[in-house]
Amino acid sequence: MSKKRRITAEDLYEFLVVSEPQISPDGQHVIFCVQRVEQKTEKKYTNLWLVPSDGSQPPRQFTYGKQNDTHPRWSPDGTQIAFLSNRLDEKQAQIFLIPLHGGEARPLTDMTGSFASFAWSPDGAQLVCQFRKKDAEAIEREKDEQKKKLGIVARHITRVDYRFDGAGYRPQEKWHIWTVDAQSGAGKQLTDGEFDETEPTWSPDGRSILFISNRHPRADFELDATELYTIPTAGGEIQLVPADYGRKNAPSYSPDGQWIAYLGRPQKGRWYQNAYLYLVPAGGGAARNVTAALDLHLSSVTNGDVNDPAASKPVWANDSQALFSVATLHGDQPLLRLSLDGKAATLAGDGVIGGFSFSADQQTAAYVKQDLYDPGQIWVQDVRSGQARPLTQFNADLLAQLDLGRVAAVQFTAPDGAKLDGWITFPPAFDAGKQYASILQIHGGPQTQYGRTFMHEFYYLAAHDYVVYWGNPRGSQGYGEAFAGAIYGRWGTVDYDDIMAWADYMAAQPYIDPARMGVSGGSYGGYMTALIIGKTNRFQAAVSQRAVTNIISFYGSSDLNWGAEYLMGVEAPPWEALEAYWAMSPMKYVGNAKTPTLLIHSEQDLRCDKEQSEQLFVALRRQNVDAELVLFPEESHGLSRNGRTDRRIARLHHILRWFERYLQQSG
Repeated sequence: MSKKRRITAEDLYEFLVVSEPQISPDGQHVIFCVQRVEQKTEKKYTNLWLVPSDGSQPPRQFTYGKQNDTHPRWSPDGTQIAFLSNRLDEKQAQIFLIPLHGGEARPLTDMTGSFASFAWSPDGAQLVCQFRKKDAEAIEREKDEQKKKLGIVARHITRVDYRFDGAGYRPQEKWHIWTVDAQSGAGKQLTDGEFDETEPTWSPDGRSILFISNRHPRADFELDATELYTIPTAGGEIQLVPADYGRKNAPSYSPDGQWIAYLGRPQKGRWYQNAYLYLVPAGGGAARNVTAALDLHLSSVTNGDVNDPAASKPVWANDSQALFSVATLHGDQPLLRLSLDGKAATLAGDGVIGGFSFSADQQTAAYVKQDLYDPGQIWVQDVRSGQARPLTQFNADLLAQLDLGRVAAVQFTAPDGAKLDGWITFPPAFDAGKQYASILQIHGGPQTQYGRTFMHEFYYLAAHDYVVYWGNPRGSQGYGEAFAGAIYGRWGTVDYDDIMAWADYMAAQPYIDPARMGVSGGSYGGYMTALIIGKTNRFQAAVSQRAVTNIISFYGSSDLNWGAEYLMGVEAPPWEALEAYWAMSPMKYVGNAKTPTLLIHSEQDLRCDKEQSEQLFVALRRQNVDAELVLFPEESHGLSRNGRTDRRIARLHHILRWFERYLQQSG
């Protein structure tokens, strides 16, 4: 047997990423997506794969080619699969249909614009789509070669929500509801106008379509004014479904048609709130918070850097007495059965569950599950017995070559006595009799969680003999709403104390060299890293990534724009609360900084503009603190997770280089 090797940054090219498992109505097959990277071109491609749910045969590739085939959905009779693909035009995806038992995929639609989602009607005769037409001006420019060459003359902006990280400037056109004939492909636009209509879903009888829309005159400032609406399938008048005020998403009818379920957050702003499960009568009325007593966040916010553990929206049980949903919980992301009387039972746990689906009789479930040592496989589970097994073994050959070291879960205590979760990634060939350099990793959000997901970056640093430790301080999700809201209006207080307690815990371990401790994080983690270097000199090196450093200038320069009022919890603009913003800003404390600091930022980061790192870089250099700034062109805020692979690799090399410079020689 050959000797195992340590993981490298370049191994990012080798990982195959599975997602979107959809089990057939009869429960016999699972269709899913597999993404790969073509190293030569740096392009990512996704194809569909198929596997029998009884595991009698290995998974086989179902679609081929250098394109992106995504969002597979079975027809109600299980004979064919609809999916999105850009195989005919790299820049334009269409809906395609492919038979289960052989035959070529054929394009169903020929529409110019963007699809966000689609779903089959109960009778299989139509599909409902969330679709946005391409701006007429953009189409005209593409047709006119001279205008195409010259590009856009000007952007006329009238709303503050005019751009979004990873997507750029928003089009003038809005998202609207369309139906598509499943035979002819003929599309019919049901809604139009100045408002977005999103997340369309069919009524059980197929006669109407439920969707979400924010129709407030100042919708870009009233983000919580989302409401439920219906429209007849044949078109007609839009009807409001009265419900309580508050943000709403993931709506769906109960199978008996009596109820509408949705995920909601009742308090204005306050982004730390749990996503609760609500019920409202289908005809409208008082909404009921089904999960109020459970204190659960019913959403997917667990950090991973190989496979994004994005979850499916809640699914009704066939008897209309419960719903299935994932929850963010103490580092795990279990799939739960939530009964209408507010009780929860775990259907699948012990790891992080992402996308999931059920057979028509709901006796079999398929889902993506990942854990600390595996970036994700397709699993199938018998719902009655609870017996589950993996159907795939992607990346098994690669993982068999690697010595990842080991990860240990621990609890540490905050200064006020709170018990907090942490994890330690030990280097391969770890020797408890030696002392190691260490790196504290701080997650973004802050309303996310670290947990039992595969973190390539942590293994990569551990492969170079660093002990890497990471945890969930106050402000993280997964531990109840009060825990997540503990830093509301006071970033850098109890969360800072928690993180310092974590560093104290590790510094006291006999295998840690307290003279060789580093700290790193991205987004909120970058914010906290920047704050730490201004408040303490205990770390010998720091890497602050895509950080917020000056909350005053962050206001309006971020795609969150004025939403910073509720993200940070000031609930007022800077000109009314300047000191509150400045008190939480790392730039306030930069005069104390002495820690050598590497700053990493993406040039197209619209969430935290690069000027945030540029401010800190100039201030550190002005004070003769060793600092460097690395900027990545064309990349957005999510570089570390979904950026171009060569840039992700370069980022890792820069991080390692910096820590090698300052941490590998004992003081």
